[in-house]
Amino acid sequence: VPALATERRFAQPLRECLEEEQLLDGRYQLQQVPGGRIALPVLEEKLTQTCLPPEMPCELVRIQDPVPSRAARRRTPAQKLRDELQRLLGASWSEELERDVPHAWQRHGDLLLLSEDSFKAAPWERLGKALWETVASALGARRVARRGRVMPDGMRTPSVTLLLGQDGWVEHVDNGIRYTFDVTKCMFSPGNITEKLRVASLPCSGEVLVDLYAGIGYFTLPFLVHAGAAFVHACEWNSHAVEALRRTLVLNGVQDRCHIHAGDSRQVSAATWLRTPVPTGIPSPALSSQLELQDVADRVNLGLIPSSEEGWPVACRVLKKDTGGILHIHHNVETAPTPAPPQTPVLPAEWGSPEAAGSGGEAQHPTEDGGKETLGARLRPEWQRWAEATATRIRGLLAELHGRLWHTRVLHIEAVKSYAPHVHHLVLDLECRPALP
Repeated sequence: VPALATERRFAQPLRECLEEEQLLDGRYQLQQVPGGRIALPVLEEKLTQTCLPPEMPCELVRIQDPVPSRAARRRTPAQKLRDELQRLLGASWSEELERDVPHAWQRHGDLLLLSEDSFKAAPWERLGKALWETVASALGARRVARRGRVMPDGMRTPSVTLLLGQDGWVEHVDNGIRYTFDVTKCMFSPGNITEKLRVASLPCSGEVLVDLYAGIGYFTLPFLVHAGAAFVHACEWNSHAVEALRRTLVLNGVQDRCHIHAGDSRQVSAATWLRTPVPTGIPSPALSSQLELQDVADRVNLGLIPSSEEGWPVACRVLKKDTGGILHIHHNVETAPTPAPPQTPVLPAEWGSPEAAGSGGEAQHPTEDGGKETLGARLRPEWQRWAEATATRIRGLLAELHGRLWHTRVLHIEAVKSYAPHVHHLVLDLECRPALP
């Protein structure tokens, strides 16, 4: 850090002069240097614009290990970023540019992921690499990337541009689990943390599980690491997510308890089911062949939104035909904007399950304002209707597949998050058992 060194008796007058000329670098403390002199950190780019009084003898030196000032230590990261950018631009700084500086970002290790609307004003482009180096330095990072819109390719592939650094591979720790992925190829969904925590607490010891939309392992890893699943079949069609999942399994030492099935798990043998067509505008990924699993699972996770319905026939096929199991079905459900009056739950069985209950034996349901509803509070009728319709549909699919009667029971409805205005991301825990002869 550049500084002006002077004798101790001149330090205070020199400081006042530098402050008046706006040359003092307030980010760092004054420090003593060899010879008993005091070094005052300065903004080197402005030194040539000012003539210091001759009665204050000083020389330009460099402080090798500058100590941050108390004021600098009190600054928030956003304030520090703004100050560093203002220093970089000097006289070119404007209110327009200040509005364009982000106040929040995602951090993955040494990589900063900025929002897509950050640094869009034209003057930023002229700074080139110097801008991103300043951003990284101000926020203690080495790499910088900027997020774009999610691509409509059916894989939720992110449109992320790496602005500084050689690659986008990062590591993220979530509930004691280490995930690794390339931010330019795969997404990480922090909004699903409540469901990942819930999955981690489920009693899965000794069970075989099929995760039909595994991604980078959002739910595969909690099932293996915390819930105690004996084995997981992880199905994923995005080749970049497959590679991330493979690395994540190794990072957490559970690679021997998981098999990755790369390809479109919705593709089922025509002898069993007619494949449901993919929605218009979303191409089906041309990856591996049909999923060959059947009659293996105690649980099936269908973690795909807005709807996992295309995977329902596959989920029925992989459930153990003699004992059945539990389906965790994700879906986006529209909720009426006007709150409905309190009413008695239509499906009391869902509130009696150990999997649904908390320590007090009551299921918890997020409310619109982020609070908690308990057993005695109302249940949204749209959620109940969706759960009932889904249970009926799954019951029919199982009966058609096996040629005998099956029973389905709603264990729990979990509201993960608000996906859009009046749209909730829900998870239905559905128990499926074959009827006794």
